Amino acid sequence: MNHPKNAYIALGSNKGSKFDNLQEALTAIHNQVGTIRSISKIYKTEALGFEGDDFFNACVLVETALKPKKLLKTLLQIEKDLGRERSKKEGYQSRTIDLDIIFYDDEIVGSKSLVIPHPEAHKRQFVLQPLHDIAAKKVHPVLEKAVSSLINDCEDASKPEPQNIWLKNPSKQYNFGQYNYIAIEGNIGAGKTSLATKISRDYNAKLILERFADNPFLPKFYKEPERYAFTLEMSFLADRYQQISDDLAQFDLFKEFIVSDYDVFKSLIFSKITLPEDEFRLYRKLFYQVYKDISKPDLYVYLYQNTERLQANIKKRGRNYEQEIENEYLDKINAGYLDFLKNQTEFNVKIIDISDRDFVKNREDYLWILEQVCG
Repeated sequence: MNHPKNAYIALGSNKGSKFDNLQEALTAIHNQVGTIRSISKIYKTEALGFEGDDFFNACVLVETALKPKKLLKTLLQIEKDLGRERSKKEGYQSRTIDLDIIFYDDEIVGSKSLVIPHPEAHKRQFVLQPLHDIAAKKVHPVLEKAVSSLINDCEDASKPEPQNIWLKNPSKQYNFGQYNYIAIEGNIGAGKTSLATKISRDYNAKLILERFADNPFLPKFYKEPERYAFTLEMSFLADRYQQISDDLAQFDLFKEFIVSDYDVFKSLIFSKITLPEDEFRLYRKLFYQVYKDISKPDLYVYLYQNTERLQANIKKRGRNYEQEIENEYLDKINAGYLDFLKNQTEFNVKIIDISDRDFVKNREDYLWILEQVCG
Protein backbone atom coordinates (compact mmCIF):
# COMPACT_ATOMS: atom_id res chain seq x y z
CA MET A 1 0.00 0.00 0.00
CA ASN A 2 1.46 3.37 -1.02
CA HIS A 3 2.09 5.76 1.84
CA PRO A 4 -0.16 8.82 1.38
CA LYS A 5 1.22 12.27 0.62
CA ASN A 6 0.21 15.61 2.14
CA ALA A 7 -1.38 17.90 -0.43
CA TYR A 8 -2.19 21.51 0.45
CA ILE A 9 -5.05 22.77 -1.69
CA ALA A 10 -6.37 26.33 -1.98
CA LEU A 11 -10.10 26.82 -2.60
CA GLY A 12 -11.81 29.96 -3.88
CA SER A 13 -15.27 31.03 -5.06
CA ASN A 14 -16.88 34.35 -6.00
CA LYS A 15 -19.86 33.24 -8.04
CA GLY A 16 -23.23 31.91 -6.86
CA SER A 17 -23.53 30.59 -3.33
CA LYS A 18 -19.88 30.88 -2.40
CA PHE A 19 -20.00 29.01 0.92
CA ASP A 20 -21.98 26.14 -0.62
CA ASN A 21 -19.50 25.96 -3.50
CA LEU A 22 -16.60 25.57 -1.07
CA GLN A 23 -18.45 22.95 0.97
CA GLU A 24 -19.39 20.95 -2.12
CA ALA A 25 -15.79 21.09 -3.31
CA LEU A 26 -14.65 19.86 0.10
CA THR A 27 -17.06 16.93 -0.08
CA ALA A 28 -15.82 16.05 -3.58
CA ILE A 29 -12.21 16.22 -2.39
CA HIS A 30 -13.09 13.87 0.47
CA ASN A 31 -14.82 11.45 -1.92
CA GLN A 32 -12.27 11.48 -4.72
CA VAL A 33 -8.92 12.69 -3.39
CA GLY A 34 -8.30 11.55 0.18
CA THR A 35 -8.69 12.14 3.89
CA ILE A 36 -9.06 15.80 4.87
CA ARG A 37 -6.81 16.49 7.85
CA SER A 38 -7.19 20.24 8.38
CA ILE A 39 -9.46 23.02 7.16
CA SER A 40 -8.69 26.72 7.47
CA LYS A 41 -11.07 29.53 8.30
CA ILE A 42 -12.93 31.09 5.40
CA TYR A 43 -11.56 34.47 4.35
CA LYS A 44 -13.32 37.16 2.31
CA THR A 45 -11.05 38.89 -0.19
CA GLU A 46 -11.51 41.37 -2.99
CA ALA A 47 -11.27 40.14 -6.58
CA LEU A 48 -7.67 40.54 -7.68
CA GLY A 49 -6.85 41.71 -11.20
CA PHE A 50 -10.43 42.00 -12.47
CA GLU A 51 -13.86 43.44 -11.61
CA GLY A 52 -15.96 40.92 -9.73
CA ASP A 53 -17.65 39.99 -6.45
CA ASP A 54 -15.56 39.33 -3.36
CA PHE A 55 -14.10 35.84 -3.01
CA PHE A 56 -14.43 33.31 -0.25
CA ASN A 57 -11.05 31.58 0.14
CA ALA A 58 -9.85 28.64 2.23
CA CYS A 59 -7.10 26.02 2.33
CA VAL A 60 -7.18 22.35 3.22
CA LEU A 61 -4.61 19.69 4.02
CA VAL A 62 -5.45 16.34 2.40
CA GLU A 63 -3.72 12.98 2.72
CA THR A 64 -3.87 11.42 -0.72
CA ALA A 65 -2.52 8.43 -2.61
CA LEU A 66 -2.93 10.31 -5.91
CA LYS A 67 0.23 11.33 -7.76
CA PRO A 68 0.52 15.07 -8.63
CA LYS A 69 -0.73 14.85 -12.23
CA LYS A 70 -3.62 12.58 -11.25
CA LEU A 71 -4.44 14.95 -8.39
CA LEU A 72 -4.53 17.90 -10.80
CA LYS A 73 -6.76 15.98 -13.21
CA THR A 74 -9.15 15.09 -10.38
CA LEU A 75 -9.34 18.68 -9.11
CA LEU A 76 -10.03 20.00 -12.62
CA GLN A 77 -12.87 17.49 -12.97
CA ILE A 78 -14.31 18.56 -9.61
CA GLU A 79 -14.23 22.17 -10.79
CA LYS A 80 -16.06 21.16 -13.96
CA ASP A 81 -18.62 19.09 -12.03
CA LEU A 82 -19.34 22.11 -9.82
CA GLY A 83 -20.01 24.38 -12.79
CA ARG A 84 -16.64 25.97 -13.47
CA GLU A 85 -16.44 27.07 -17.08
CA ARG A 86 -12.94 27.92 -18.21
CA SER A 87 -12.68 30.65 -20.83
CA LYS A 88 -9.90 31.18 -23.36
CA LYS A 89 -10.03 34.92 -22.72
CA GLU A 90 -6.92 36.41 -21.14
CA GLY A 91 -6.94 37.50 -17.50
CA TYR A 92 -8.83 36.44 -14.38
CA GLN A 93 -12.58 35.93 -14.26
CA SER A 94 -15.29 35.13 -11.74
CA ARG A 95 -15.66 31.44 -11.02
CA THR A 96 -17.90 29.09 -9.05
CA ILE A 97 -14.90 27.21 -7.75
CA ASP A 98 -11.13 27.37 -8.07
CA LEU A 99 -8.90 24.56 -6.76
CA ASP A 100 -5.11 24.95 -6.77
CA ILE A 101 -2.36 22.65 -5.52
CA ILE A 102 -0.05 24.79 -3.36
CA PHE A 103 2.27 22.11 -1.95
CA TYR A 104 2.56 18.36 -2.42
CA ASP A 105 4.68 17.19 0.51
CA ASP A 106 8.10 18.71 -0.21
CA GLU A 107 8.09 17.73 -3.87
CA ILE A 108 9.06 20.11 -6.64
CA VAL A 109 7.24 19.59 -9.94
CA GLY A 110 7.86 21.55 -13.10
CA SER A 111 6.01 20.62 -16.25
CA LYS A 112 3.96 22.33 -18.94
CA SER A 113 0.70 21.46 -17.22
CA LEU A 114 1.69 21.58 -13.54
CA VAL A 115 4.09 23.52 -11.32
CA ILE A 116 4.44 22.70 -7.61
CA PRO A 117 4.84 24.63 -5.37
CA HIS A 118 2.28 26.95 -6.92
CA PRO A 119 4.36 29.72 -8.53
CA GLU A 120 2.07 32.56 -7.34
CA ALA A 121 1.13 31.34 -3.86
CA HIS A 122 3.79 33.29 -1.96
CA LYS A 123 2.60 36.52 -3.63
CA ARG A 124 -1.03 36.25 -2.52
CA GLN A 125 -2.37 36.98 0.95
CA PHE A 126 -5.65 35.24 0.09
CA VAL A 127 -3.64 32.01 -0.21
CA LEU A 128 -1.12 32.62 2.56
CA GLN A 129 -3.60 33.63 5.28
CA PRO A 130 -5.73 30.43 5.15
CA LEU A 131 -2.59 28.36 4.53
CA HIS A 132 -1.11 29.83 7.70
CA ASP A 133 -4.12 28.52 9.66
CA ILE A 134 -3.24 24.92 8.84
CA ALA A 135 0.49 24.99 8.04
CA ALA A 136 2.26 27.95 9.63
CA LYS A 137 5.52 26.00 9.97
CA LYS A 138 5.38 24.39 6.54
CA VAL A 139 8.54 25.30 4.62
CA HIS A 140 8.33 26.28 0.96
CA PRO A 141 10.65 23.74 -0.71
CA VAL A 142 11.98 26.26 -3.25
CA LEU A 143 12.10 29.51 -1.27
CA GLU A 144 13.11 27.63 1.91
CA LYS A 145 10.95 29.84 4.11
CA ALA A 146 8.10 28.88 6.42
CA VAL A 147 4.58 30.06 5.58
CA SER A 148 4.70 32.35 8.62
CA SER A 149 7.71 34.14 7.08
CA LEU A 150 6.18 34.26 3.62
CA ILE A 151 3.20 36.21 5.00
CA ASN A 152 5.51 38.86 6.48
CA ASP A 153 7.52 39.10 3.25
CA CYS A 154 4.50 39.22 0.95
CA GLU A 155 4.10 42.54 -0.91
CA ASP A 156 0.37 42.01 -1.43
CA ALA A 157 -1.24 44.76 0.65
CA SER A 158 -4.74 43.26 0.70
CA LYS A 159 -6.17 42.10 4.02
CA PRO A 160 -8.33 38.97 3.81
CA GLU A 161 -11.15 39.11 6.38
CA PRO A 162 -11.86 35.95 8.41
CA GLN A 163 -15.53 34.99 8.33
CA ASN A 164 -17.59 33.63 11.19
CA ILE A 165 -18.73 30.58 9.20
CA TRP A 166 -17.03 27.21 9.14
CA LEU A 167 -16.65 24.45 6.59
CA LYS A 168 -17.50 20.94 7.79
CA ASN A 169 -15.07 18.07 7.37
CA PRO A 170 -16.91 15.26 5.51
CA SER A 171 -14.60 12.71 7.19
CA LYS A 172 -16.43 13.35 10.47
CA GLN A 173 -19.60 11.69 9.15
CA TYR A 174 -18.21 8.25 10.10
CA ASN A 175 -18.98 7.76 13.76
CA PHE A 176 -16.13 5.62 15.05
CA GLY A 177 -16.65 7.22 18.45
CA GLN A 178 -19.37 4.66 19.16
CA TYR A 179 -16.72 1.92 19.41
CA ASN A 180 -13.81 1.32 21.77
CA TYR A 181 -12.48 -1.78 20.04
CA ILE A 182 -13.08 -3.04 16.48
CA ALA A 183 -11.81 -6.39 15.24
CA ILE A 184 -11.59 -6.86 11.48
CA GLU A 185 -11.55 -10.48 10.41
CA GLY A 186 -11.58 -12.40 7.17
CA ASN A 187 -10.14 -15.29 5.23
CA ILE A 188 -6.51 -15.51 4.10
CA GLY A 189 -6.00 -12.62 1.65
CA ALA A 190 -9.32 -10.90 2.41
CA GLY A 191 -7.70 -7.51 3.10
CA LYS A 192 -8.18 -7.27 6.86
CA THR A 193 -4.69 -5.89 7.55
CA SER A 194 -4.99 -3.29 4.78
CA LEU A 195 -8.39 -2.10 6.05
CA ALA A 196 -7.35 -2.00 9.70
CA THR A 197 -4.25 -0.01 8.77
CA LYS A 198 -6.20 2.52 6.68
CA ILE A 199 -8.83 3.03 9.40
CA SER A 200 -6.19 3.45 12.11
CA ARG A 201 -4.36 6.08 10.08
CA ASP A 202 -7.44 7.99 8.92
CA TYR A 203 -9.30 7.97 12.25
CA ASN A 204 -6.53 8.05 14.85
CA ALA A 205 -6.95 4.52 16.19
CA LYS A 206 -4.44 2.34 17.96
CA LEU A 207 -3.52 -0.43 15.51
CA ILE A 208 -3.01 -4.04 16.55
CA LEU A 209 -1.67 -6.31 13.80
CA GLU A 210 -1.26 -10.05 14.15
CA ARG A 211 2.40 -11.07 14.18
CA PHE A 212 1.81 -14.18 12.12
CA ALA A 213 4.89 -13.74 9.94
CA ASP A 214 7.16 -14.55 12.89
CA ASN A 215 5.62 -17.98 13.45
CA PRO A 216 8.26 -20.60 12.52
CA PHE A 217 5.66 -23.38 12.26
CA LEU A 218 3.56 -21.78 9.51
CA PRO A 219 5.76 -22.70 6.50
CA LYS A 220 6.18 -26.20 7.97
CA PHE A 221 2.41 -26.56 8.36
CA TYR A 222 1.75 -25.73 4.71
CA LYS A 223 4.26 -28.43 3.69
CA GLU A 224 3.16 -31.10 6.23
CA PRO A 225 -0.23 -30.07 7.67
CA GLU A 226 -0.98 -33.29 9.57
CA ARG A 227 2.37 -33.27 11.34
CA TYR A 228 2.45 -29.62 12.37
CA ALA A 229 -1.24 -28.69 12.78
CA PHE A 230 -1.50 -29.03 16.57
CA THR A 231 1.88 -27.39 17.20
CA LEU A 232 0.94 -24.52 14.89
CA GLU A 233 -2.45 -23.91 16.48
CA MET A 234 -1.03 -24.00 20.00
CA SER A 235 1.71 -21.54 19.09
CA PHE A 236 -0.83 -19.25 17.45
CA LEU A 237 -3.08 -19.38 20.50
CA ALA A 238 -0.19 -18.53 22.82
CA ASP A 239 1.04 -15.70 20.59
CA ARG A 240 -2.41 -14.21 20.03
CA TYR A 241 -3.27 -14.34 23.71
CA GLN A 242 0.02 -12.70 24.70
CA GLN A 243 -0.14 -10.00 22.05
CA ILE A 244 -3.78 -9.01 22.41
CA SER A 245 -3.52 -9.02 26.22
CA ASP A 246 -0.48 -6.75 26.12
CA ASP A 247 -1.85 -4.39 23.49
CA LEU A 248 -5.30 -4.02 25.04
CA ALA A 249 -3.77 -3.40 28.45
CA GLN A 250 -1.60 -0.55 27.16
CA PHE A 251 -3.99 2.39 27.10
CA ASP A 252 -3.05 5.10 24.61
CA LEU A 253 -4.31 8.49 25.73
CA PHE A 254 -3.80 9.99 22.28
CA LYS A 255 -5.83 7.44 20.28
CA GLU A 256 -9.60 7.46 19.80
CA PHE A 257 -10.20 3.68 19.74
CA ILE A 258 -8.52 0.34 18.95
CA VAL A 259 -8.67 -1.53 15.65
CA SER A 260 -7.11 -4.96 15.10
CA ASP A 261 -6.79 -7.19 12.06
CA TYR A 262 -7.75 -10.31 14.00
CA ASP A 263 -9.71 -11.68 16.92
CA VAL A 264 -8.43 -14.51 19.11
CA PHE A 265 -11.51 -16.59 18.23
CA LYS A 266 -9.95 -17.27 14.83
CA SER A 267 -7.79 -19.85 16.64
CA LEU A 268 -10.89 -21.98 17.25
CA ILE A 269 -12.12 -21.60 13.66
CA PHE A 270 -8.82 -22.60 12.07
CA SER A 271 -8.12 -25.42 14.54
CA LYS A 272 -11.51 -27.00 13.81
CA ILE A 273 -10.43 -27.27 10.17
CA THR A 274 -6.83 -28.36 10.68
CA LEU A 275 -7.06 -30.74 13.65
CA PRO A 276 -8.44 -34.26 14.00
CA GLU A 277 -11.57 -34.48 16.18
CA ASP A 278 -9.84 -35.72 19.35
CA GLU A 279 -7.10 -33.09 19.16
CA PHE A 280 -9.68 -30.40 18.45
CA ARG A 281 -11.66 -31.30 21.60
CA LEU A 282 -8.51 -30.94 23.70
CA TYR A 283 -7.60 -27.70 21.94
CA ARG A 284 -11.09 -26.28 22.51
CA LYS A 285 -10.82 -26.87 26.27
CA LEU A 286 -7.53 -25.02 26.37
CA PHE A 287 -8.89 -22.26 24.16
CA TYR A 288 -11.84 -21.43 26.40
CA GLN A 289 -9.61 -21.32 29.45
CA VAL A 290 -7.55 -18.66 27.71
CA TYR A 291 -10.35 -16.86 25.91
CA LYS A 292 -12.46 -16.07 28.96
CA ASP A 293 -9.86 -13.53 30.16
CA ILE A 294 -9.63 -11.53 26.90
CA SER A 295 -11.62 -8.38 26.13
CA LYS A 296 -14.20 -8.83 23.38
CA PRO A 297 -14.49 -6.30 20.54
CA ASP A 298 -17.44 -3.88 20.45
CA LEU A 299 -17.71 -4.58 16.73
CA TYR A 300 -16.64 -7.67 14.81
CA VAL A 301 -16.30 -7.00 11.07
CA TYR A 302 -15.98 -9.97 8.72
CA LEU A 303 -14.69 -9.16 5.25
CA TYR A 304 -16.07 -11.75 2.87
CA GLN A 305 -14.41 -12.39 -0.47
CA ASN A 306 -15.12 -15.26 -2.81
CA THR A 307 -12.41 -17.89 -3.26
CA GLU A 308 -11.39 -16.67 -6.72
CA ARG A 309 -10.63 -13.19 -5.39
CA LEU A 310 -8.84 -14.61 -2.35
CA GLN A 311 -6.53 -16.66 -4.56
CA ALA A 312 -5.79 -13.62 -6.72
CA ASN A 313 -4.91 -11.60 -3.61
CA ILE A 314 -2.74 -14.39 -2.21
CA LYS A 315 -0.86 -14.66 -5.48
CA LYS A 316 -0.41 -10.87 -5.64
CA ARG A 317 1.16 -10.53 -2.18
CA GLY A 318 3.60 -13.32 -3.01
CA ARG A 319 4.24 -15.13 0.28
CA ASN A 320 5.96 -18.34 -0.82
CA TYR A 321 4.41 -20.58 1.82
CA GLU A 322 0.86 -19.48 0.81
CA GLN A 323 1.12 -20.17 -2.90
CA GLU A 324 0.03 -23.82 -2.62
CA ILE A 325 -3.11 -23.13 -0.58
CA GLU A 326 -6.01 -25.00 -2.20
CA ASN A 327 -9.50 -23.67 -2.87
CA GLU A 328 -11.00 -26.33 -0.62
CA TYR A 329 -9.03 -25.03 2.37
CA LEU A 330 -10.19 -21.44 1.76
CA ASP A 331 -13.78 -22.63 1.34
CA LYS A 332 -13.59 -24.43 4.69
CA ILE A 333 -12.26 -21.32 6.43
CA ASN A 334 -15.05 -19.17 4.99
CA ALA A 335 -17.64 -21.73 6.04
CA GLY A 336 -16.08 -21.95 9.50
CA TYR A 337 -16.22 -18.20 10.03
CA LEU A 338 -19.76 -17.84 8.73
CA ASP A 339 -20.98 -20.75 10.85
CA PHE A 340 -19.33 -19.21 13.92
CA LEU A 341 -20.74 -15.74 13.25
CA LYS A 342 -24.29 -16.96 12.64
CA ASN A 343 -24.34 -18.53 16.09
CA GLN A 344 -22.79 -15.60 17.96
CA THR A 345 -24.90 -13.73 20.48
CA GLU A 346 -22.21 -11.85 22.42
CA PHE A 347 -20.69 -10.10 19.38
CA ASN A 348 -21.94 -7.15 17.38
CA VAL A 349 -21.22 -8.65 13.95
CA LYS A 350 -21.18 -7.06 10.50
CA ILE A 351 -20.49 -9.27 7.48
CA ILE A 352 -19.40 -7.16 4.49
CA ASP A 353 -19.12 -8.73 1.04
CA ILE A 354 -16.24 -7.03 -0.77
CA SER A 355 -15.80 -9.60 -3.55
CA ASP A 356 -16.51 -6.95 -6.20
CA ARG A 357 -14.66 -4.09 -4.51
CA ASP A 358 -11.06 -2.95 -4.25
CA PHE A 359 -10.84 -0.55 -1.32
CA VAL A 360 -7.05 -0.22 -1.63
CA LYS A 361 -7.14 1.21 -5.16
CA ASN A 362 -10.62 2.76 -5.23
CA ARG A 363 -11.44 5.38 -2.62
CA GLU A 364 -15.15 5.05 -3.43
CA ASP A 365 -15.04 1.40 -2.34
CA TYR A 366 -13.17 2.34 0.84
CA LEU A 367 -15.76 4.97 1.78
CA TRP A 368 -18.55 2.46 1.06
CA ILE A 369 -16.98 0.05 3.56
CA LEU A 370 -16.71 2.83 6.17
CA GLU A 371 -20.45 3.44 5.76
CA GLN A 372 -21.15 -0.25 6.37
CA VAL A 373 -18.92 -0.28 9.46
CA CYS A 374 -20.34 2.88 11.03
CA GLY A 375 -23.91 2.69 9.75
